[in-house]
Amino acid sequence: MSISDDQSGEPLEPTSDVEEDWDPGDESVVKVHYDLSAWRLDQRAEATEAFAEAEIPHHWDGDEIVIPETSEKSADAVFEALEAEIGPFAIALGEDDESIEFGLDEWPERDRESLRRAVTDAEIAHRWAGTTLVVARDAEGEVDALLDAIEAGELVHLGDGDGPPEGTLGDLFSVADRLAREPLDDEAHADLETLAEVLDADQPPYGVSTRIWATAVDAADRLTDQVGNDDPEPSEVIGVAQELRTIVRPYV
Repeated sequence: MSISDDQSGEPLEPTSDVEEDWDPGDESVVKVHYDLSAWRLDQRAEATEAFAEAEIPHHWDGDEIVIPETSEKSADAVFEALEAEIGPFAIALGEDDESIEFGLDEWPERDRESLRRAVTDAEIAHRWAGTTLVVARDAEGEVDALLDAIEAGELVHLGDGDGPPEGTLGDLFSVADRLAREPLDDEAHADLETLAEVLDADQPPYGVSTRIWATAVDAADRLTDQVGNDDPEPSEVIGVAQELRTIVRPYV
């Protein structure tokens, strides 16, 4: 069944004359199956809640949500409302379709989430097998371009987090620059330690890829360790400070 872009916002009224506790195994009832195999878990949870609120008889059969045919009109309305609220939804790749795989086990989860959103937005038929993305073979070039964009930091999904406080990139550059020049500057040491407390490798600033941000956070952590020593080695502090400064320079 297709899901439209209807955003009318009309209230959903159940139209089924089948009782809510219908028997899915009753062969006398004609059923409609909706394949949600490409939906994320949170989207499936939203669908379950929406069907319950609309009082539409349903049950899950693997990756499919099954309803009696008499409730099809109400179910389509639910899907229309869901797409307007939490869509777009992924297009499932058939098991028998010619495909190609992209193994992404070394990617951080945040980058894989960026890719999930990107292939869905691009309406590329696909499915996930763990951390492996499987797409239609004729979409290989398009997916390669998406992978390159994510790795280059040109395509970033922010997720639900807020990222670090505003100005963090500039503060990182400033403290790294100060320590690269004056590795024993106690004030810079204190500023770095305060700054390190708000850094999260999984929450990059807007426009910075997870991969690059994780590298910056790692350098900041190592620099914090260096200046936290009772007797920091100036040459080592300078080396890591220069590394951190180089990483964040393009973003300030």
